[in-house]
Amino acid sequence: MVIVSMDVEAGQKDKDKKGVSQDLILAYKTLGVVFGGLVTSPLYVYPSMNLTNPTEEDYLGIYSIMFWTLTLIGVVKYICIALNADDHGEGGTFAMYSLLCQHANIGILPSKKIYTEEENLTSIRPVVAARPGRLRRFIERSIIARRLLLLTAILGMCMLIGDGILTPAISVLSAIDGLRGPFPSVSKPAVEGLSAAILVGLFLLQKYGTSKVSFMFSPIMAAWTFTTPVIGVYSIWRYYPGIFKAISPHYIVRFFMTNQTRGWQLLGGTVLCITGAEAMFADLGHFSKRSIQIAFLSSIYPSLVLTYAGQTAYLINNVDDFSDGFYKFVPRPVYWPMFIIATLAAIVASQSLISATFSVIKQSVVLDYFPRVKVVHTSKNKEGEVYSPETNYMLMLLCVGVILGFGDGKDIGNAFGVVVILVMLITTILLTLVMLIIWGTHVVLVALYFVPFVLLEGTYVSAVCTKILRGGWLPFAVSVALAMVMFGWYYGRQRKTEYEAANKVTFELLGELLAGPGVHRVPGLCFFYSNKQDGWLTPVLAHYIRNMRSLHEVTVFLTLRYVLVAKVDAKDRVAVRRLGPTGVYGCTIQYGYADVIDFEEDDLAGQVVSALREHVGAEEGAGVEEARAAGVVHVRGKMRFHVGKDTRLFDRVLLGFYEFLHSTCRSALPALGIPLQQRVEVGMLYEA
Repeated sequence: MVIVSMDVEAGQKDKDKKGVSQDLILAYKTLGVVFGGLVTSPLYVYPSMNLTNPTEEDYLGIYSIMFWTLTLIGVVKYICIALNADDHGEGGTFAMYSLLCQHANIGILPSKKIYTEEENLTSIRPVVAARPGRLRRFIERSIIARRLLLLTAILGMCMLIGDGILTPAISVLSAIDGLRGPFPSVSKPAVEGLSAAILVGLFLLQKYGTSKVSFMFSPIMAAWTFTTPVIGVYSIWRYYPGIFKAISPHYIVRFFMTNQTRGWQLLGGTVLCITGAEAMFADLGHFSKRSIQIAFLSSIYPSLVLTYAGQTAYLINNVDDFSDGFYKFVPRPVYWPMFIIATLAAIVASQSLISATFSVIKQSVVLDYFPRVKVVHTSKNKEGEVYSPETNYMLMLLCVGVILGFGDGKDIGNAFGVVVILVMLITTILLTLVMLIIWGTHVVLVALYFVPFVLLEGTYVSAVCTKILRGGWLPFAVSVALAMVMFGWYYGRQRKTEYEAANKVTFELLGELLAGPGVHRVPGLCFFYSNKQDGWLTPVLAHYIRNMRSLHEVTVFLTLRYVLVAKVDAKDRVAVRRLGPTGVYGCTIQYGYADVIDFEEDDLAGQVVSALREHVGAEEGAGVEEARAAGVVHVRGKMRFHVGKDTRLFDRVLLGFYEFLHSTCRSALPALGIPLQQRVEVGMLYEA
């Protein structure tokens, strides 16, 4: 007994040691992906401020604002609170929306309905409290509130993508601009062209996956993270040893009392010090909560506090050098080494938001809120690691366009500030709902979180909104365009669901169709893809039987069900049932938005046939195997809107837009790895 106990304790210790070592390795890798945008913000924060005759008191006030912004938003909000609001390890605004939908009946799309117990899919039921609170009841009963919640999540996702466009542009441009200090003859177009070329190279590396990219980039970010605070300490010692007195909040009060409206406008520049903090949450699926917490608290936060302190100490003694606030504070002997490190770090900084963009696009695609694009899983061990070629190249074009179109770092900074703080405000709102609806946090504690952060971030939002006409319009334009795409896609999917419900094929009607004159059962196994609802099938089935006058001996109506969870347990993934007529079955394959859905060769048929053999008797199972041996075919219905002259204008525009999106996006079958020779598509038109 003692020996067994000692063995268990030793095994637990080994497991703990292994867990700690894995967290430390992941923490090191996060430097190359998660924190790039945040830790390189000293490159452009001071240059983005439009200061006029700044004084020592001004700089002390600005540093105090940046210190408390990093502490409150970075440490308190994200590290201590937001990282706990993950959905099976996935983070971001859509993950929080998913989490809310699991715990309350607040989802919008009917296709995301949770199955009933008799369909053996109980594990994905919403975990609903016995006594729902008043807030949850209000949201569940109000379609307006539910739509506003969905719109908020969509805007958060769209703003994060806008962040993914601007972070690479401003980071690389600010770093390469360091060439113009020692070489004034270097023109702005040359800096812009070199920056664009570097970004193109970065985007071409994305296909190799986050793990390989982060392993290659982490040493660069480690060099940046640990050299900039060293220079900061040197600058503090040489220029202003008493800089840390600015930690006292009374310097913030004095700053606003002195500068008033001007001080409020300068918040649009100081907000950039927290750039990339949202990536800590959005990139959670690529790493782990503990690894991100370890990396931030042990290296990123101290590095930023010391670097900004050093920059401010230098500027207090050189008040007019703020337009080049980073390179001017670097000592001459280490200028070129720091230029090289800064350039490489700026390239790496782009990675955090690029990876986050891939994650949120994947989440929205599999939840059917965005047109289907190709999503590649780049790691066998980490399912959250994804790469989307179409998204990657679109980001690349937009990033290069921003550099060539704006050119000046201040203009990009104006646009950047709008995105940064709006994403954070949306996260604050959704996180408050998570606290109230899911965690059951006492309302007083929720108020202690909500009120200070809404006031802080709301003040920042009011300041950056003054920059909308000076570049801030760009992220709004990108977000509106993305939101229009998502709404058009959602509206089309909604209308199709309504049509299917009105023209449904019940199991009784299916029996009548098969018993009709001239209808034959042909050899083989047919997978008929259908968005099967409770008790009925897609109208395409009736269209198929009436025109083909046949159905395979074994027909499986297959539904791929994306559910509002990150991952579905293997034992709950495939569920089958008889549908009445002989040889006709229903099968649902469930996948969360972090699951892999790419099948190899006959893997799909094998999984379904295995489930059928477990569900039916030996004789019937042998019949299924015989049908499979005779040949497998995958039939997919393609219902299209016919937009005619009598269609009302609203539907003509939106459904026409949906049909355009539907015709250009990827098909569901190629995404499953189904062999081309086994695919059949059955088309069907209906009046819009």
